[in-house]
Amino acid sequence: MKLLERINAFVQLGDFLSQFSRTEISQKKGVAHNDLFFDGFQHQIKLAGEYNGWFTKENILYAIEGWASSLTESNLTQWMTTYESAFAKSSLGDSRPEGERSDKAYTSKTIAVIMAGNIPLVGFHDFLSVLIAGHQVIVKQSSNDKHLLPFLAKYLEYAAPGFKGKITFTEDKLPEYDAVIATGSDNTARYFEYYFGKKPNIIRKNRNSIAVLTGNETPAQLEALAEDIFRYYGLGCRNVSKLYVPKDYNFDAFFNAIFTWKDIINQAKYANNYDYNKAVYLMSLFDVLENGFLMLKEDPSFGSPIATLFYERYESLETLYKTLEDHKDNIQCIVGETLDIDTIAFGQTQKPQLHDYADGVDTIAFLLKK
Repeated sequence: MKLLERINAFVQLGDFLSQFSRTEISQKKGVAHNDLFFDGFQHQIKLAGEYNGWFTKENILYAIEGWASSLTESNLTQWMTTYESAFAKSSLGDSRPEGERSDKAYTSKTIAVIMAGNIPLVGFHDFLSVLIAGHQVIVKQSSNDKHLLPFLAKYLEYAAPGFKGKITFTEDKLPEYDAVIATGSDNTARYFEYYFGKKPNIIRKNRNSIAVLTGNETPAQLEALAEDIFRYYGLGCRNVSKLYVPKDYNFDAFFNAIFTWKDIINQAKYANNYDYNKAVYLMSLFDVLENGFLMLKEDPSFGSPIATLFYERYESLETLYKTLEDHKDNIQCIVGETLDIDTIAFGQTQKPQLHDYADGVDTIAFLLKK
């Protein structure tokens, strides 16, 4: 398959996904293979929610909306243009018969992808990257998120028959592979390094996202920050789990702005975590600020429990920048505005672009290495 064919297949998938949104689920005219896949995908959405209580229909559809907006011809083409020189040398972008290709050309490889399951379709970017780069993928999914991706893989095989035989899902021991991309916790990463360390690899550990507040934020910005905190119940590495605030910061404006998310406490699993962590904090005599659905605890750690947000006060932004640089390996995203460091705008952490690689490691560059 040529690169253009692979791009076109994912464009078709994006068109298909665009029919499923939080506002409306309805068939659009002209979307390929709807007769085979539209009703079935609705069923998979239902199954995913029934199997994993954190995967509400709202959050599944939010994830789908994100991928529908990313998988456009312009986005995919612009993304791949960055690697034009590598593809120019590569058999992966070459339409000539295999026997006519340069001996020095890159060859298609088999890439094992070990996926996390904390939020819906969390491993889709790795899946996309492997296939768009022209390789075969072996997917080992988390048991928490096993319904959506295999169905979408079948759609891709109909959109581009050249993908048949290039996508494998397994729950058993991995068959032969050339390289691996594995995502997990700090604990599982040790096992990954032991088992996969002799192969070319990307191994991801725990990371968390933070927000830096100056006290000059508007109510709209703080309300947008609530999206970064509460979307997916805070389970993603791109969710803000910690605030850095000025020494004399007053949290009243923050609590007022996030009140729009008050109904999150009606989700049973979230409420159970809130009650449990609150009891732990009270018994431990910790000072905690809380509003009935979120607790704020002053803590130097980055990863806060569900329904809790850690915070630290800073003396000056210059000192804080140094602190953040020292801990960059713990941080996935930094949310803020008008700061002298790279930041993401409020409300945008769960809307990464195709070139926003996890842990800052360029997956496509890794996949295109000889």
